[in-house]
Amino acid sequence: MAGRQQGRALGQYGEDVAARHLVAAGMVVLDRNWRCSFGEVDLIARDGDTLVICEVKTRRGLDFGSPLEAVTYRKLARLRRLAAEWVRESGMHPDAIRIDVVGVLVRPRGAAVVEHLRGVA
Repeated sequence: MAGRQQGRALGQYGEDVAARHLVAAGMVVLDRNWRCSFGEVDLIARDGDTLVICEVKTRRGLDFGSPLEAVTYRKLARLRRLAAEWVRESGMHPDAIRIDVVGVLVRPRGAAVVEHLRGVA
């Protein structure tokens, strides 16, 4: 159980770091951890007139590859479905929809390293 709680805490920390990163980049965070029957979206933001569906991956090290490598084509396909569902439920009509991935690498000392890939799908 402790491992699962640590994993949730790490994920929550990564999402907090990613949200701050998006806001610093000029985006507005609209929703966090939004869920429906198709799954969950970590962060939903607005970048100008573009709706951004953001997957966040957080790691403590590179033993299993970079955080960004954890996002599969299958996950991206799910994010596309989730984006359509969020738009339907919200009633928003964005000019465009973009899927971004933010990787957060937590270091033992110092600030986390953030890598943001825009428009991955």
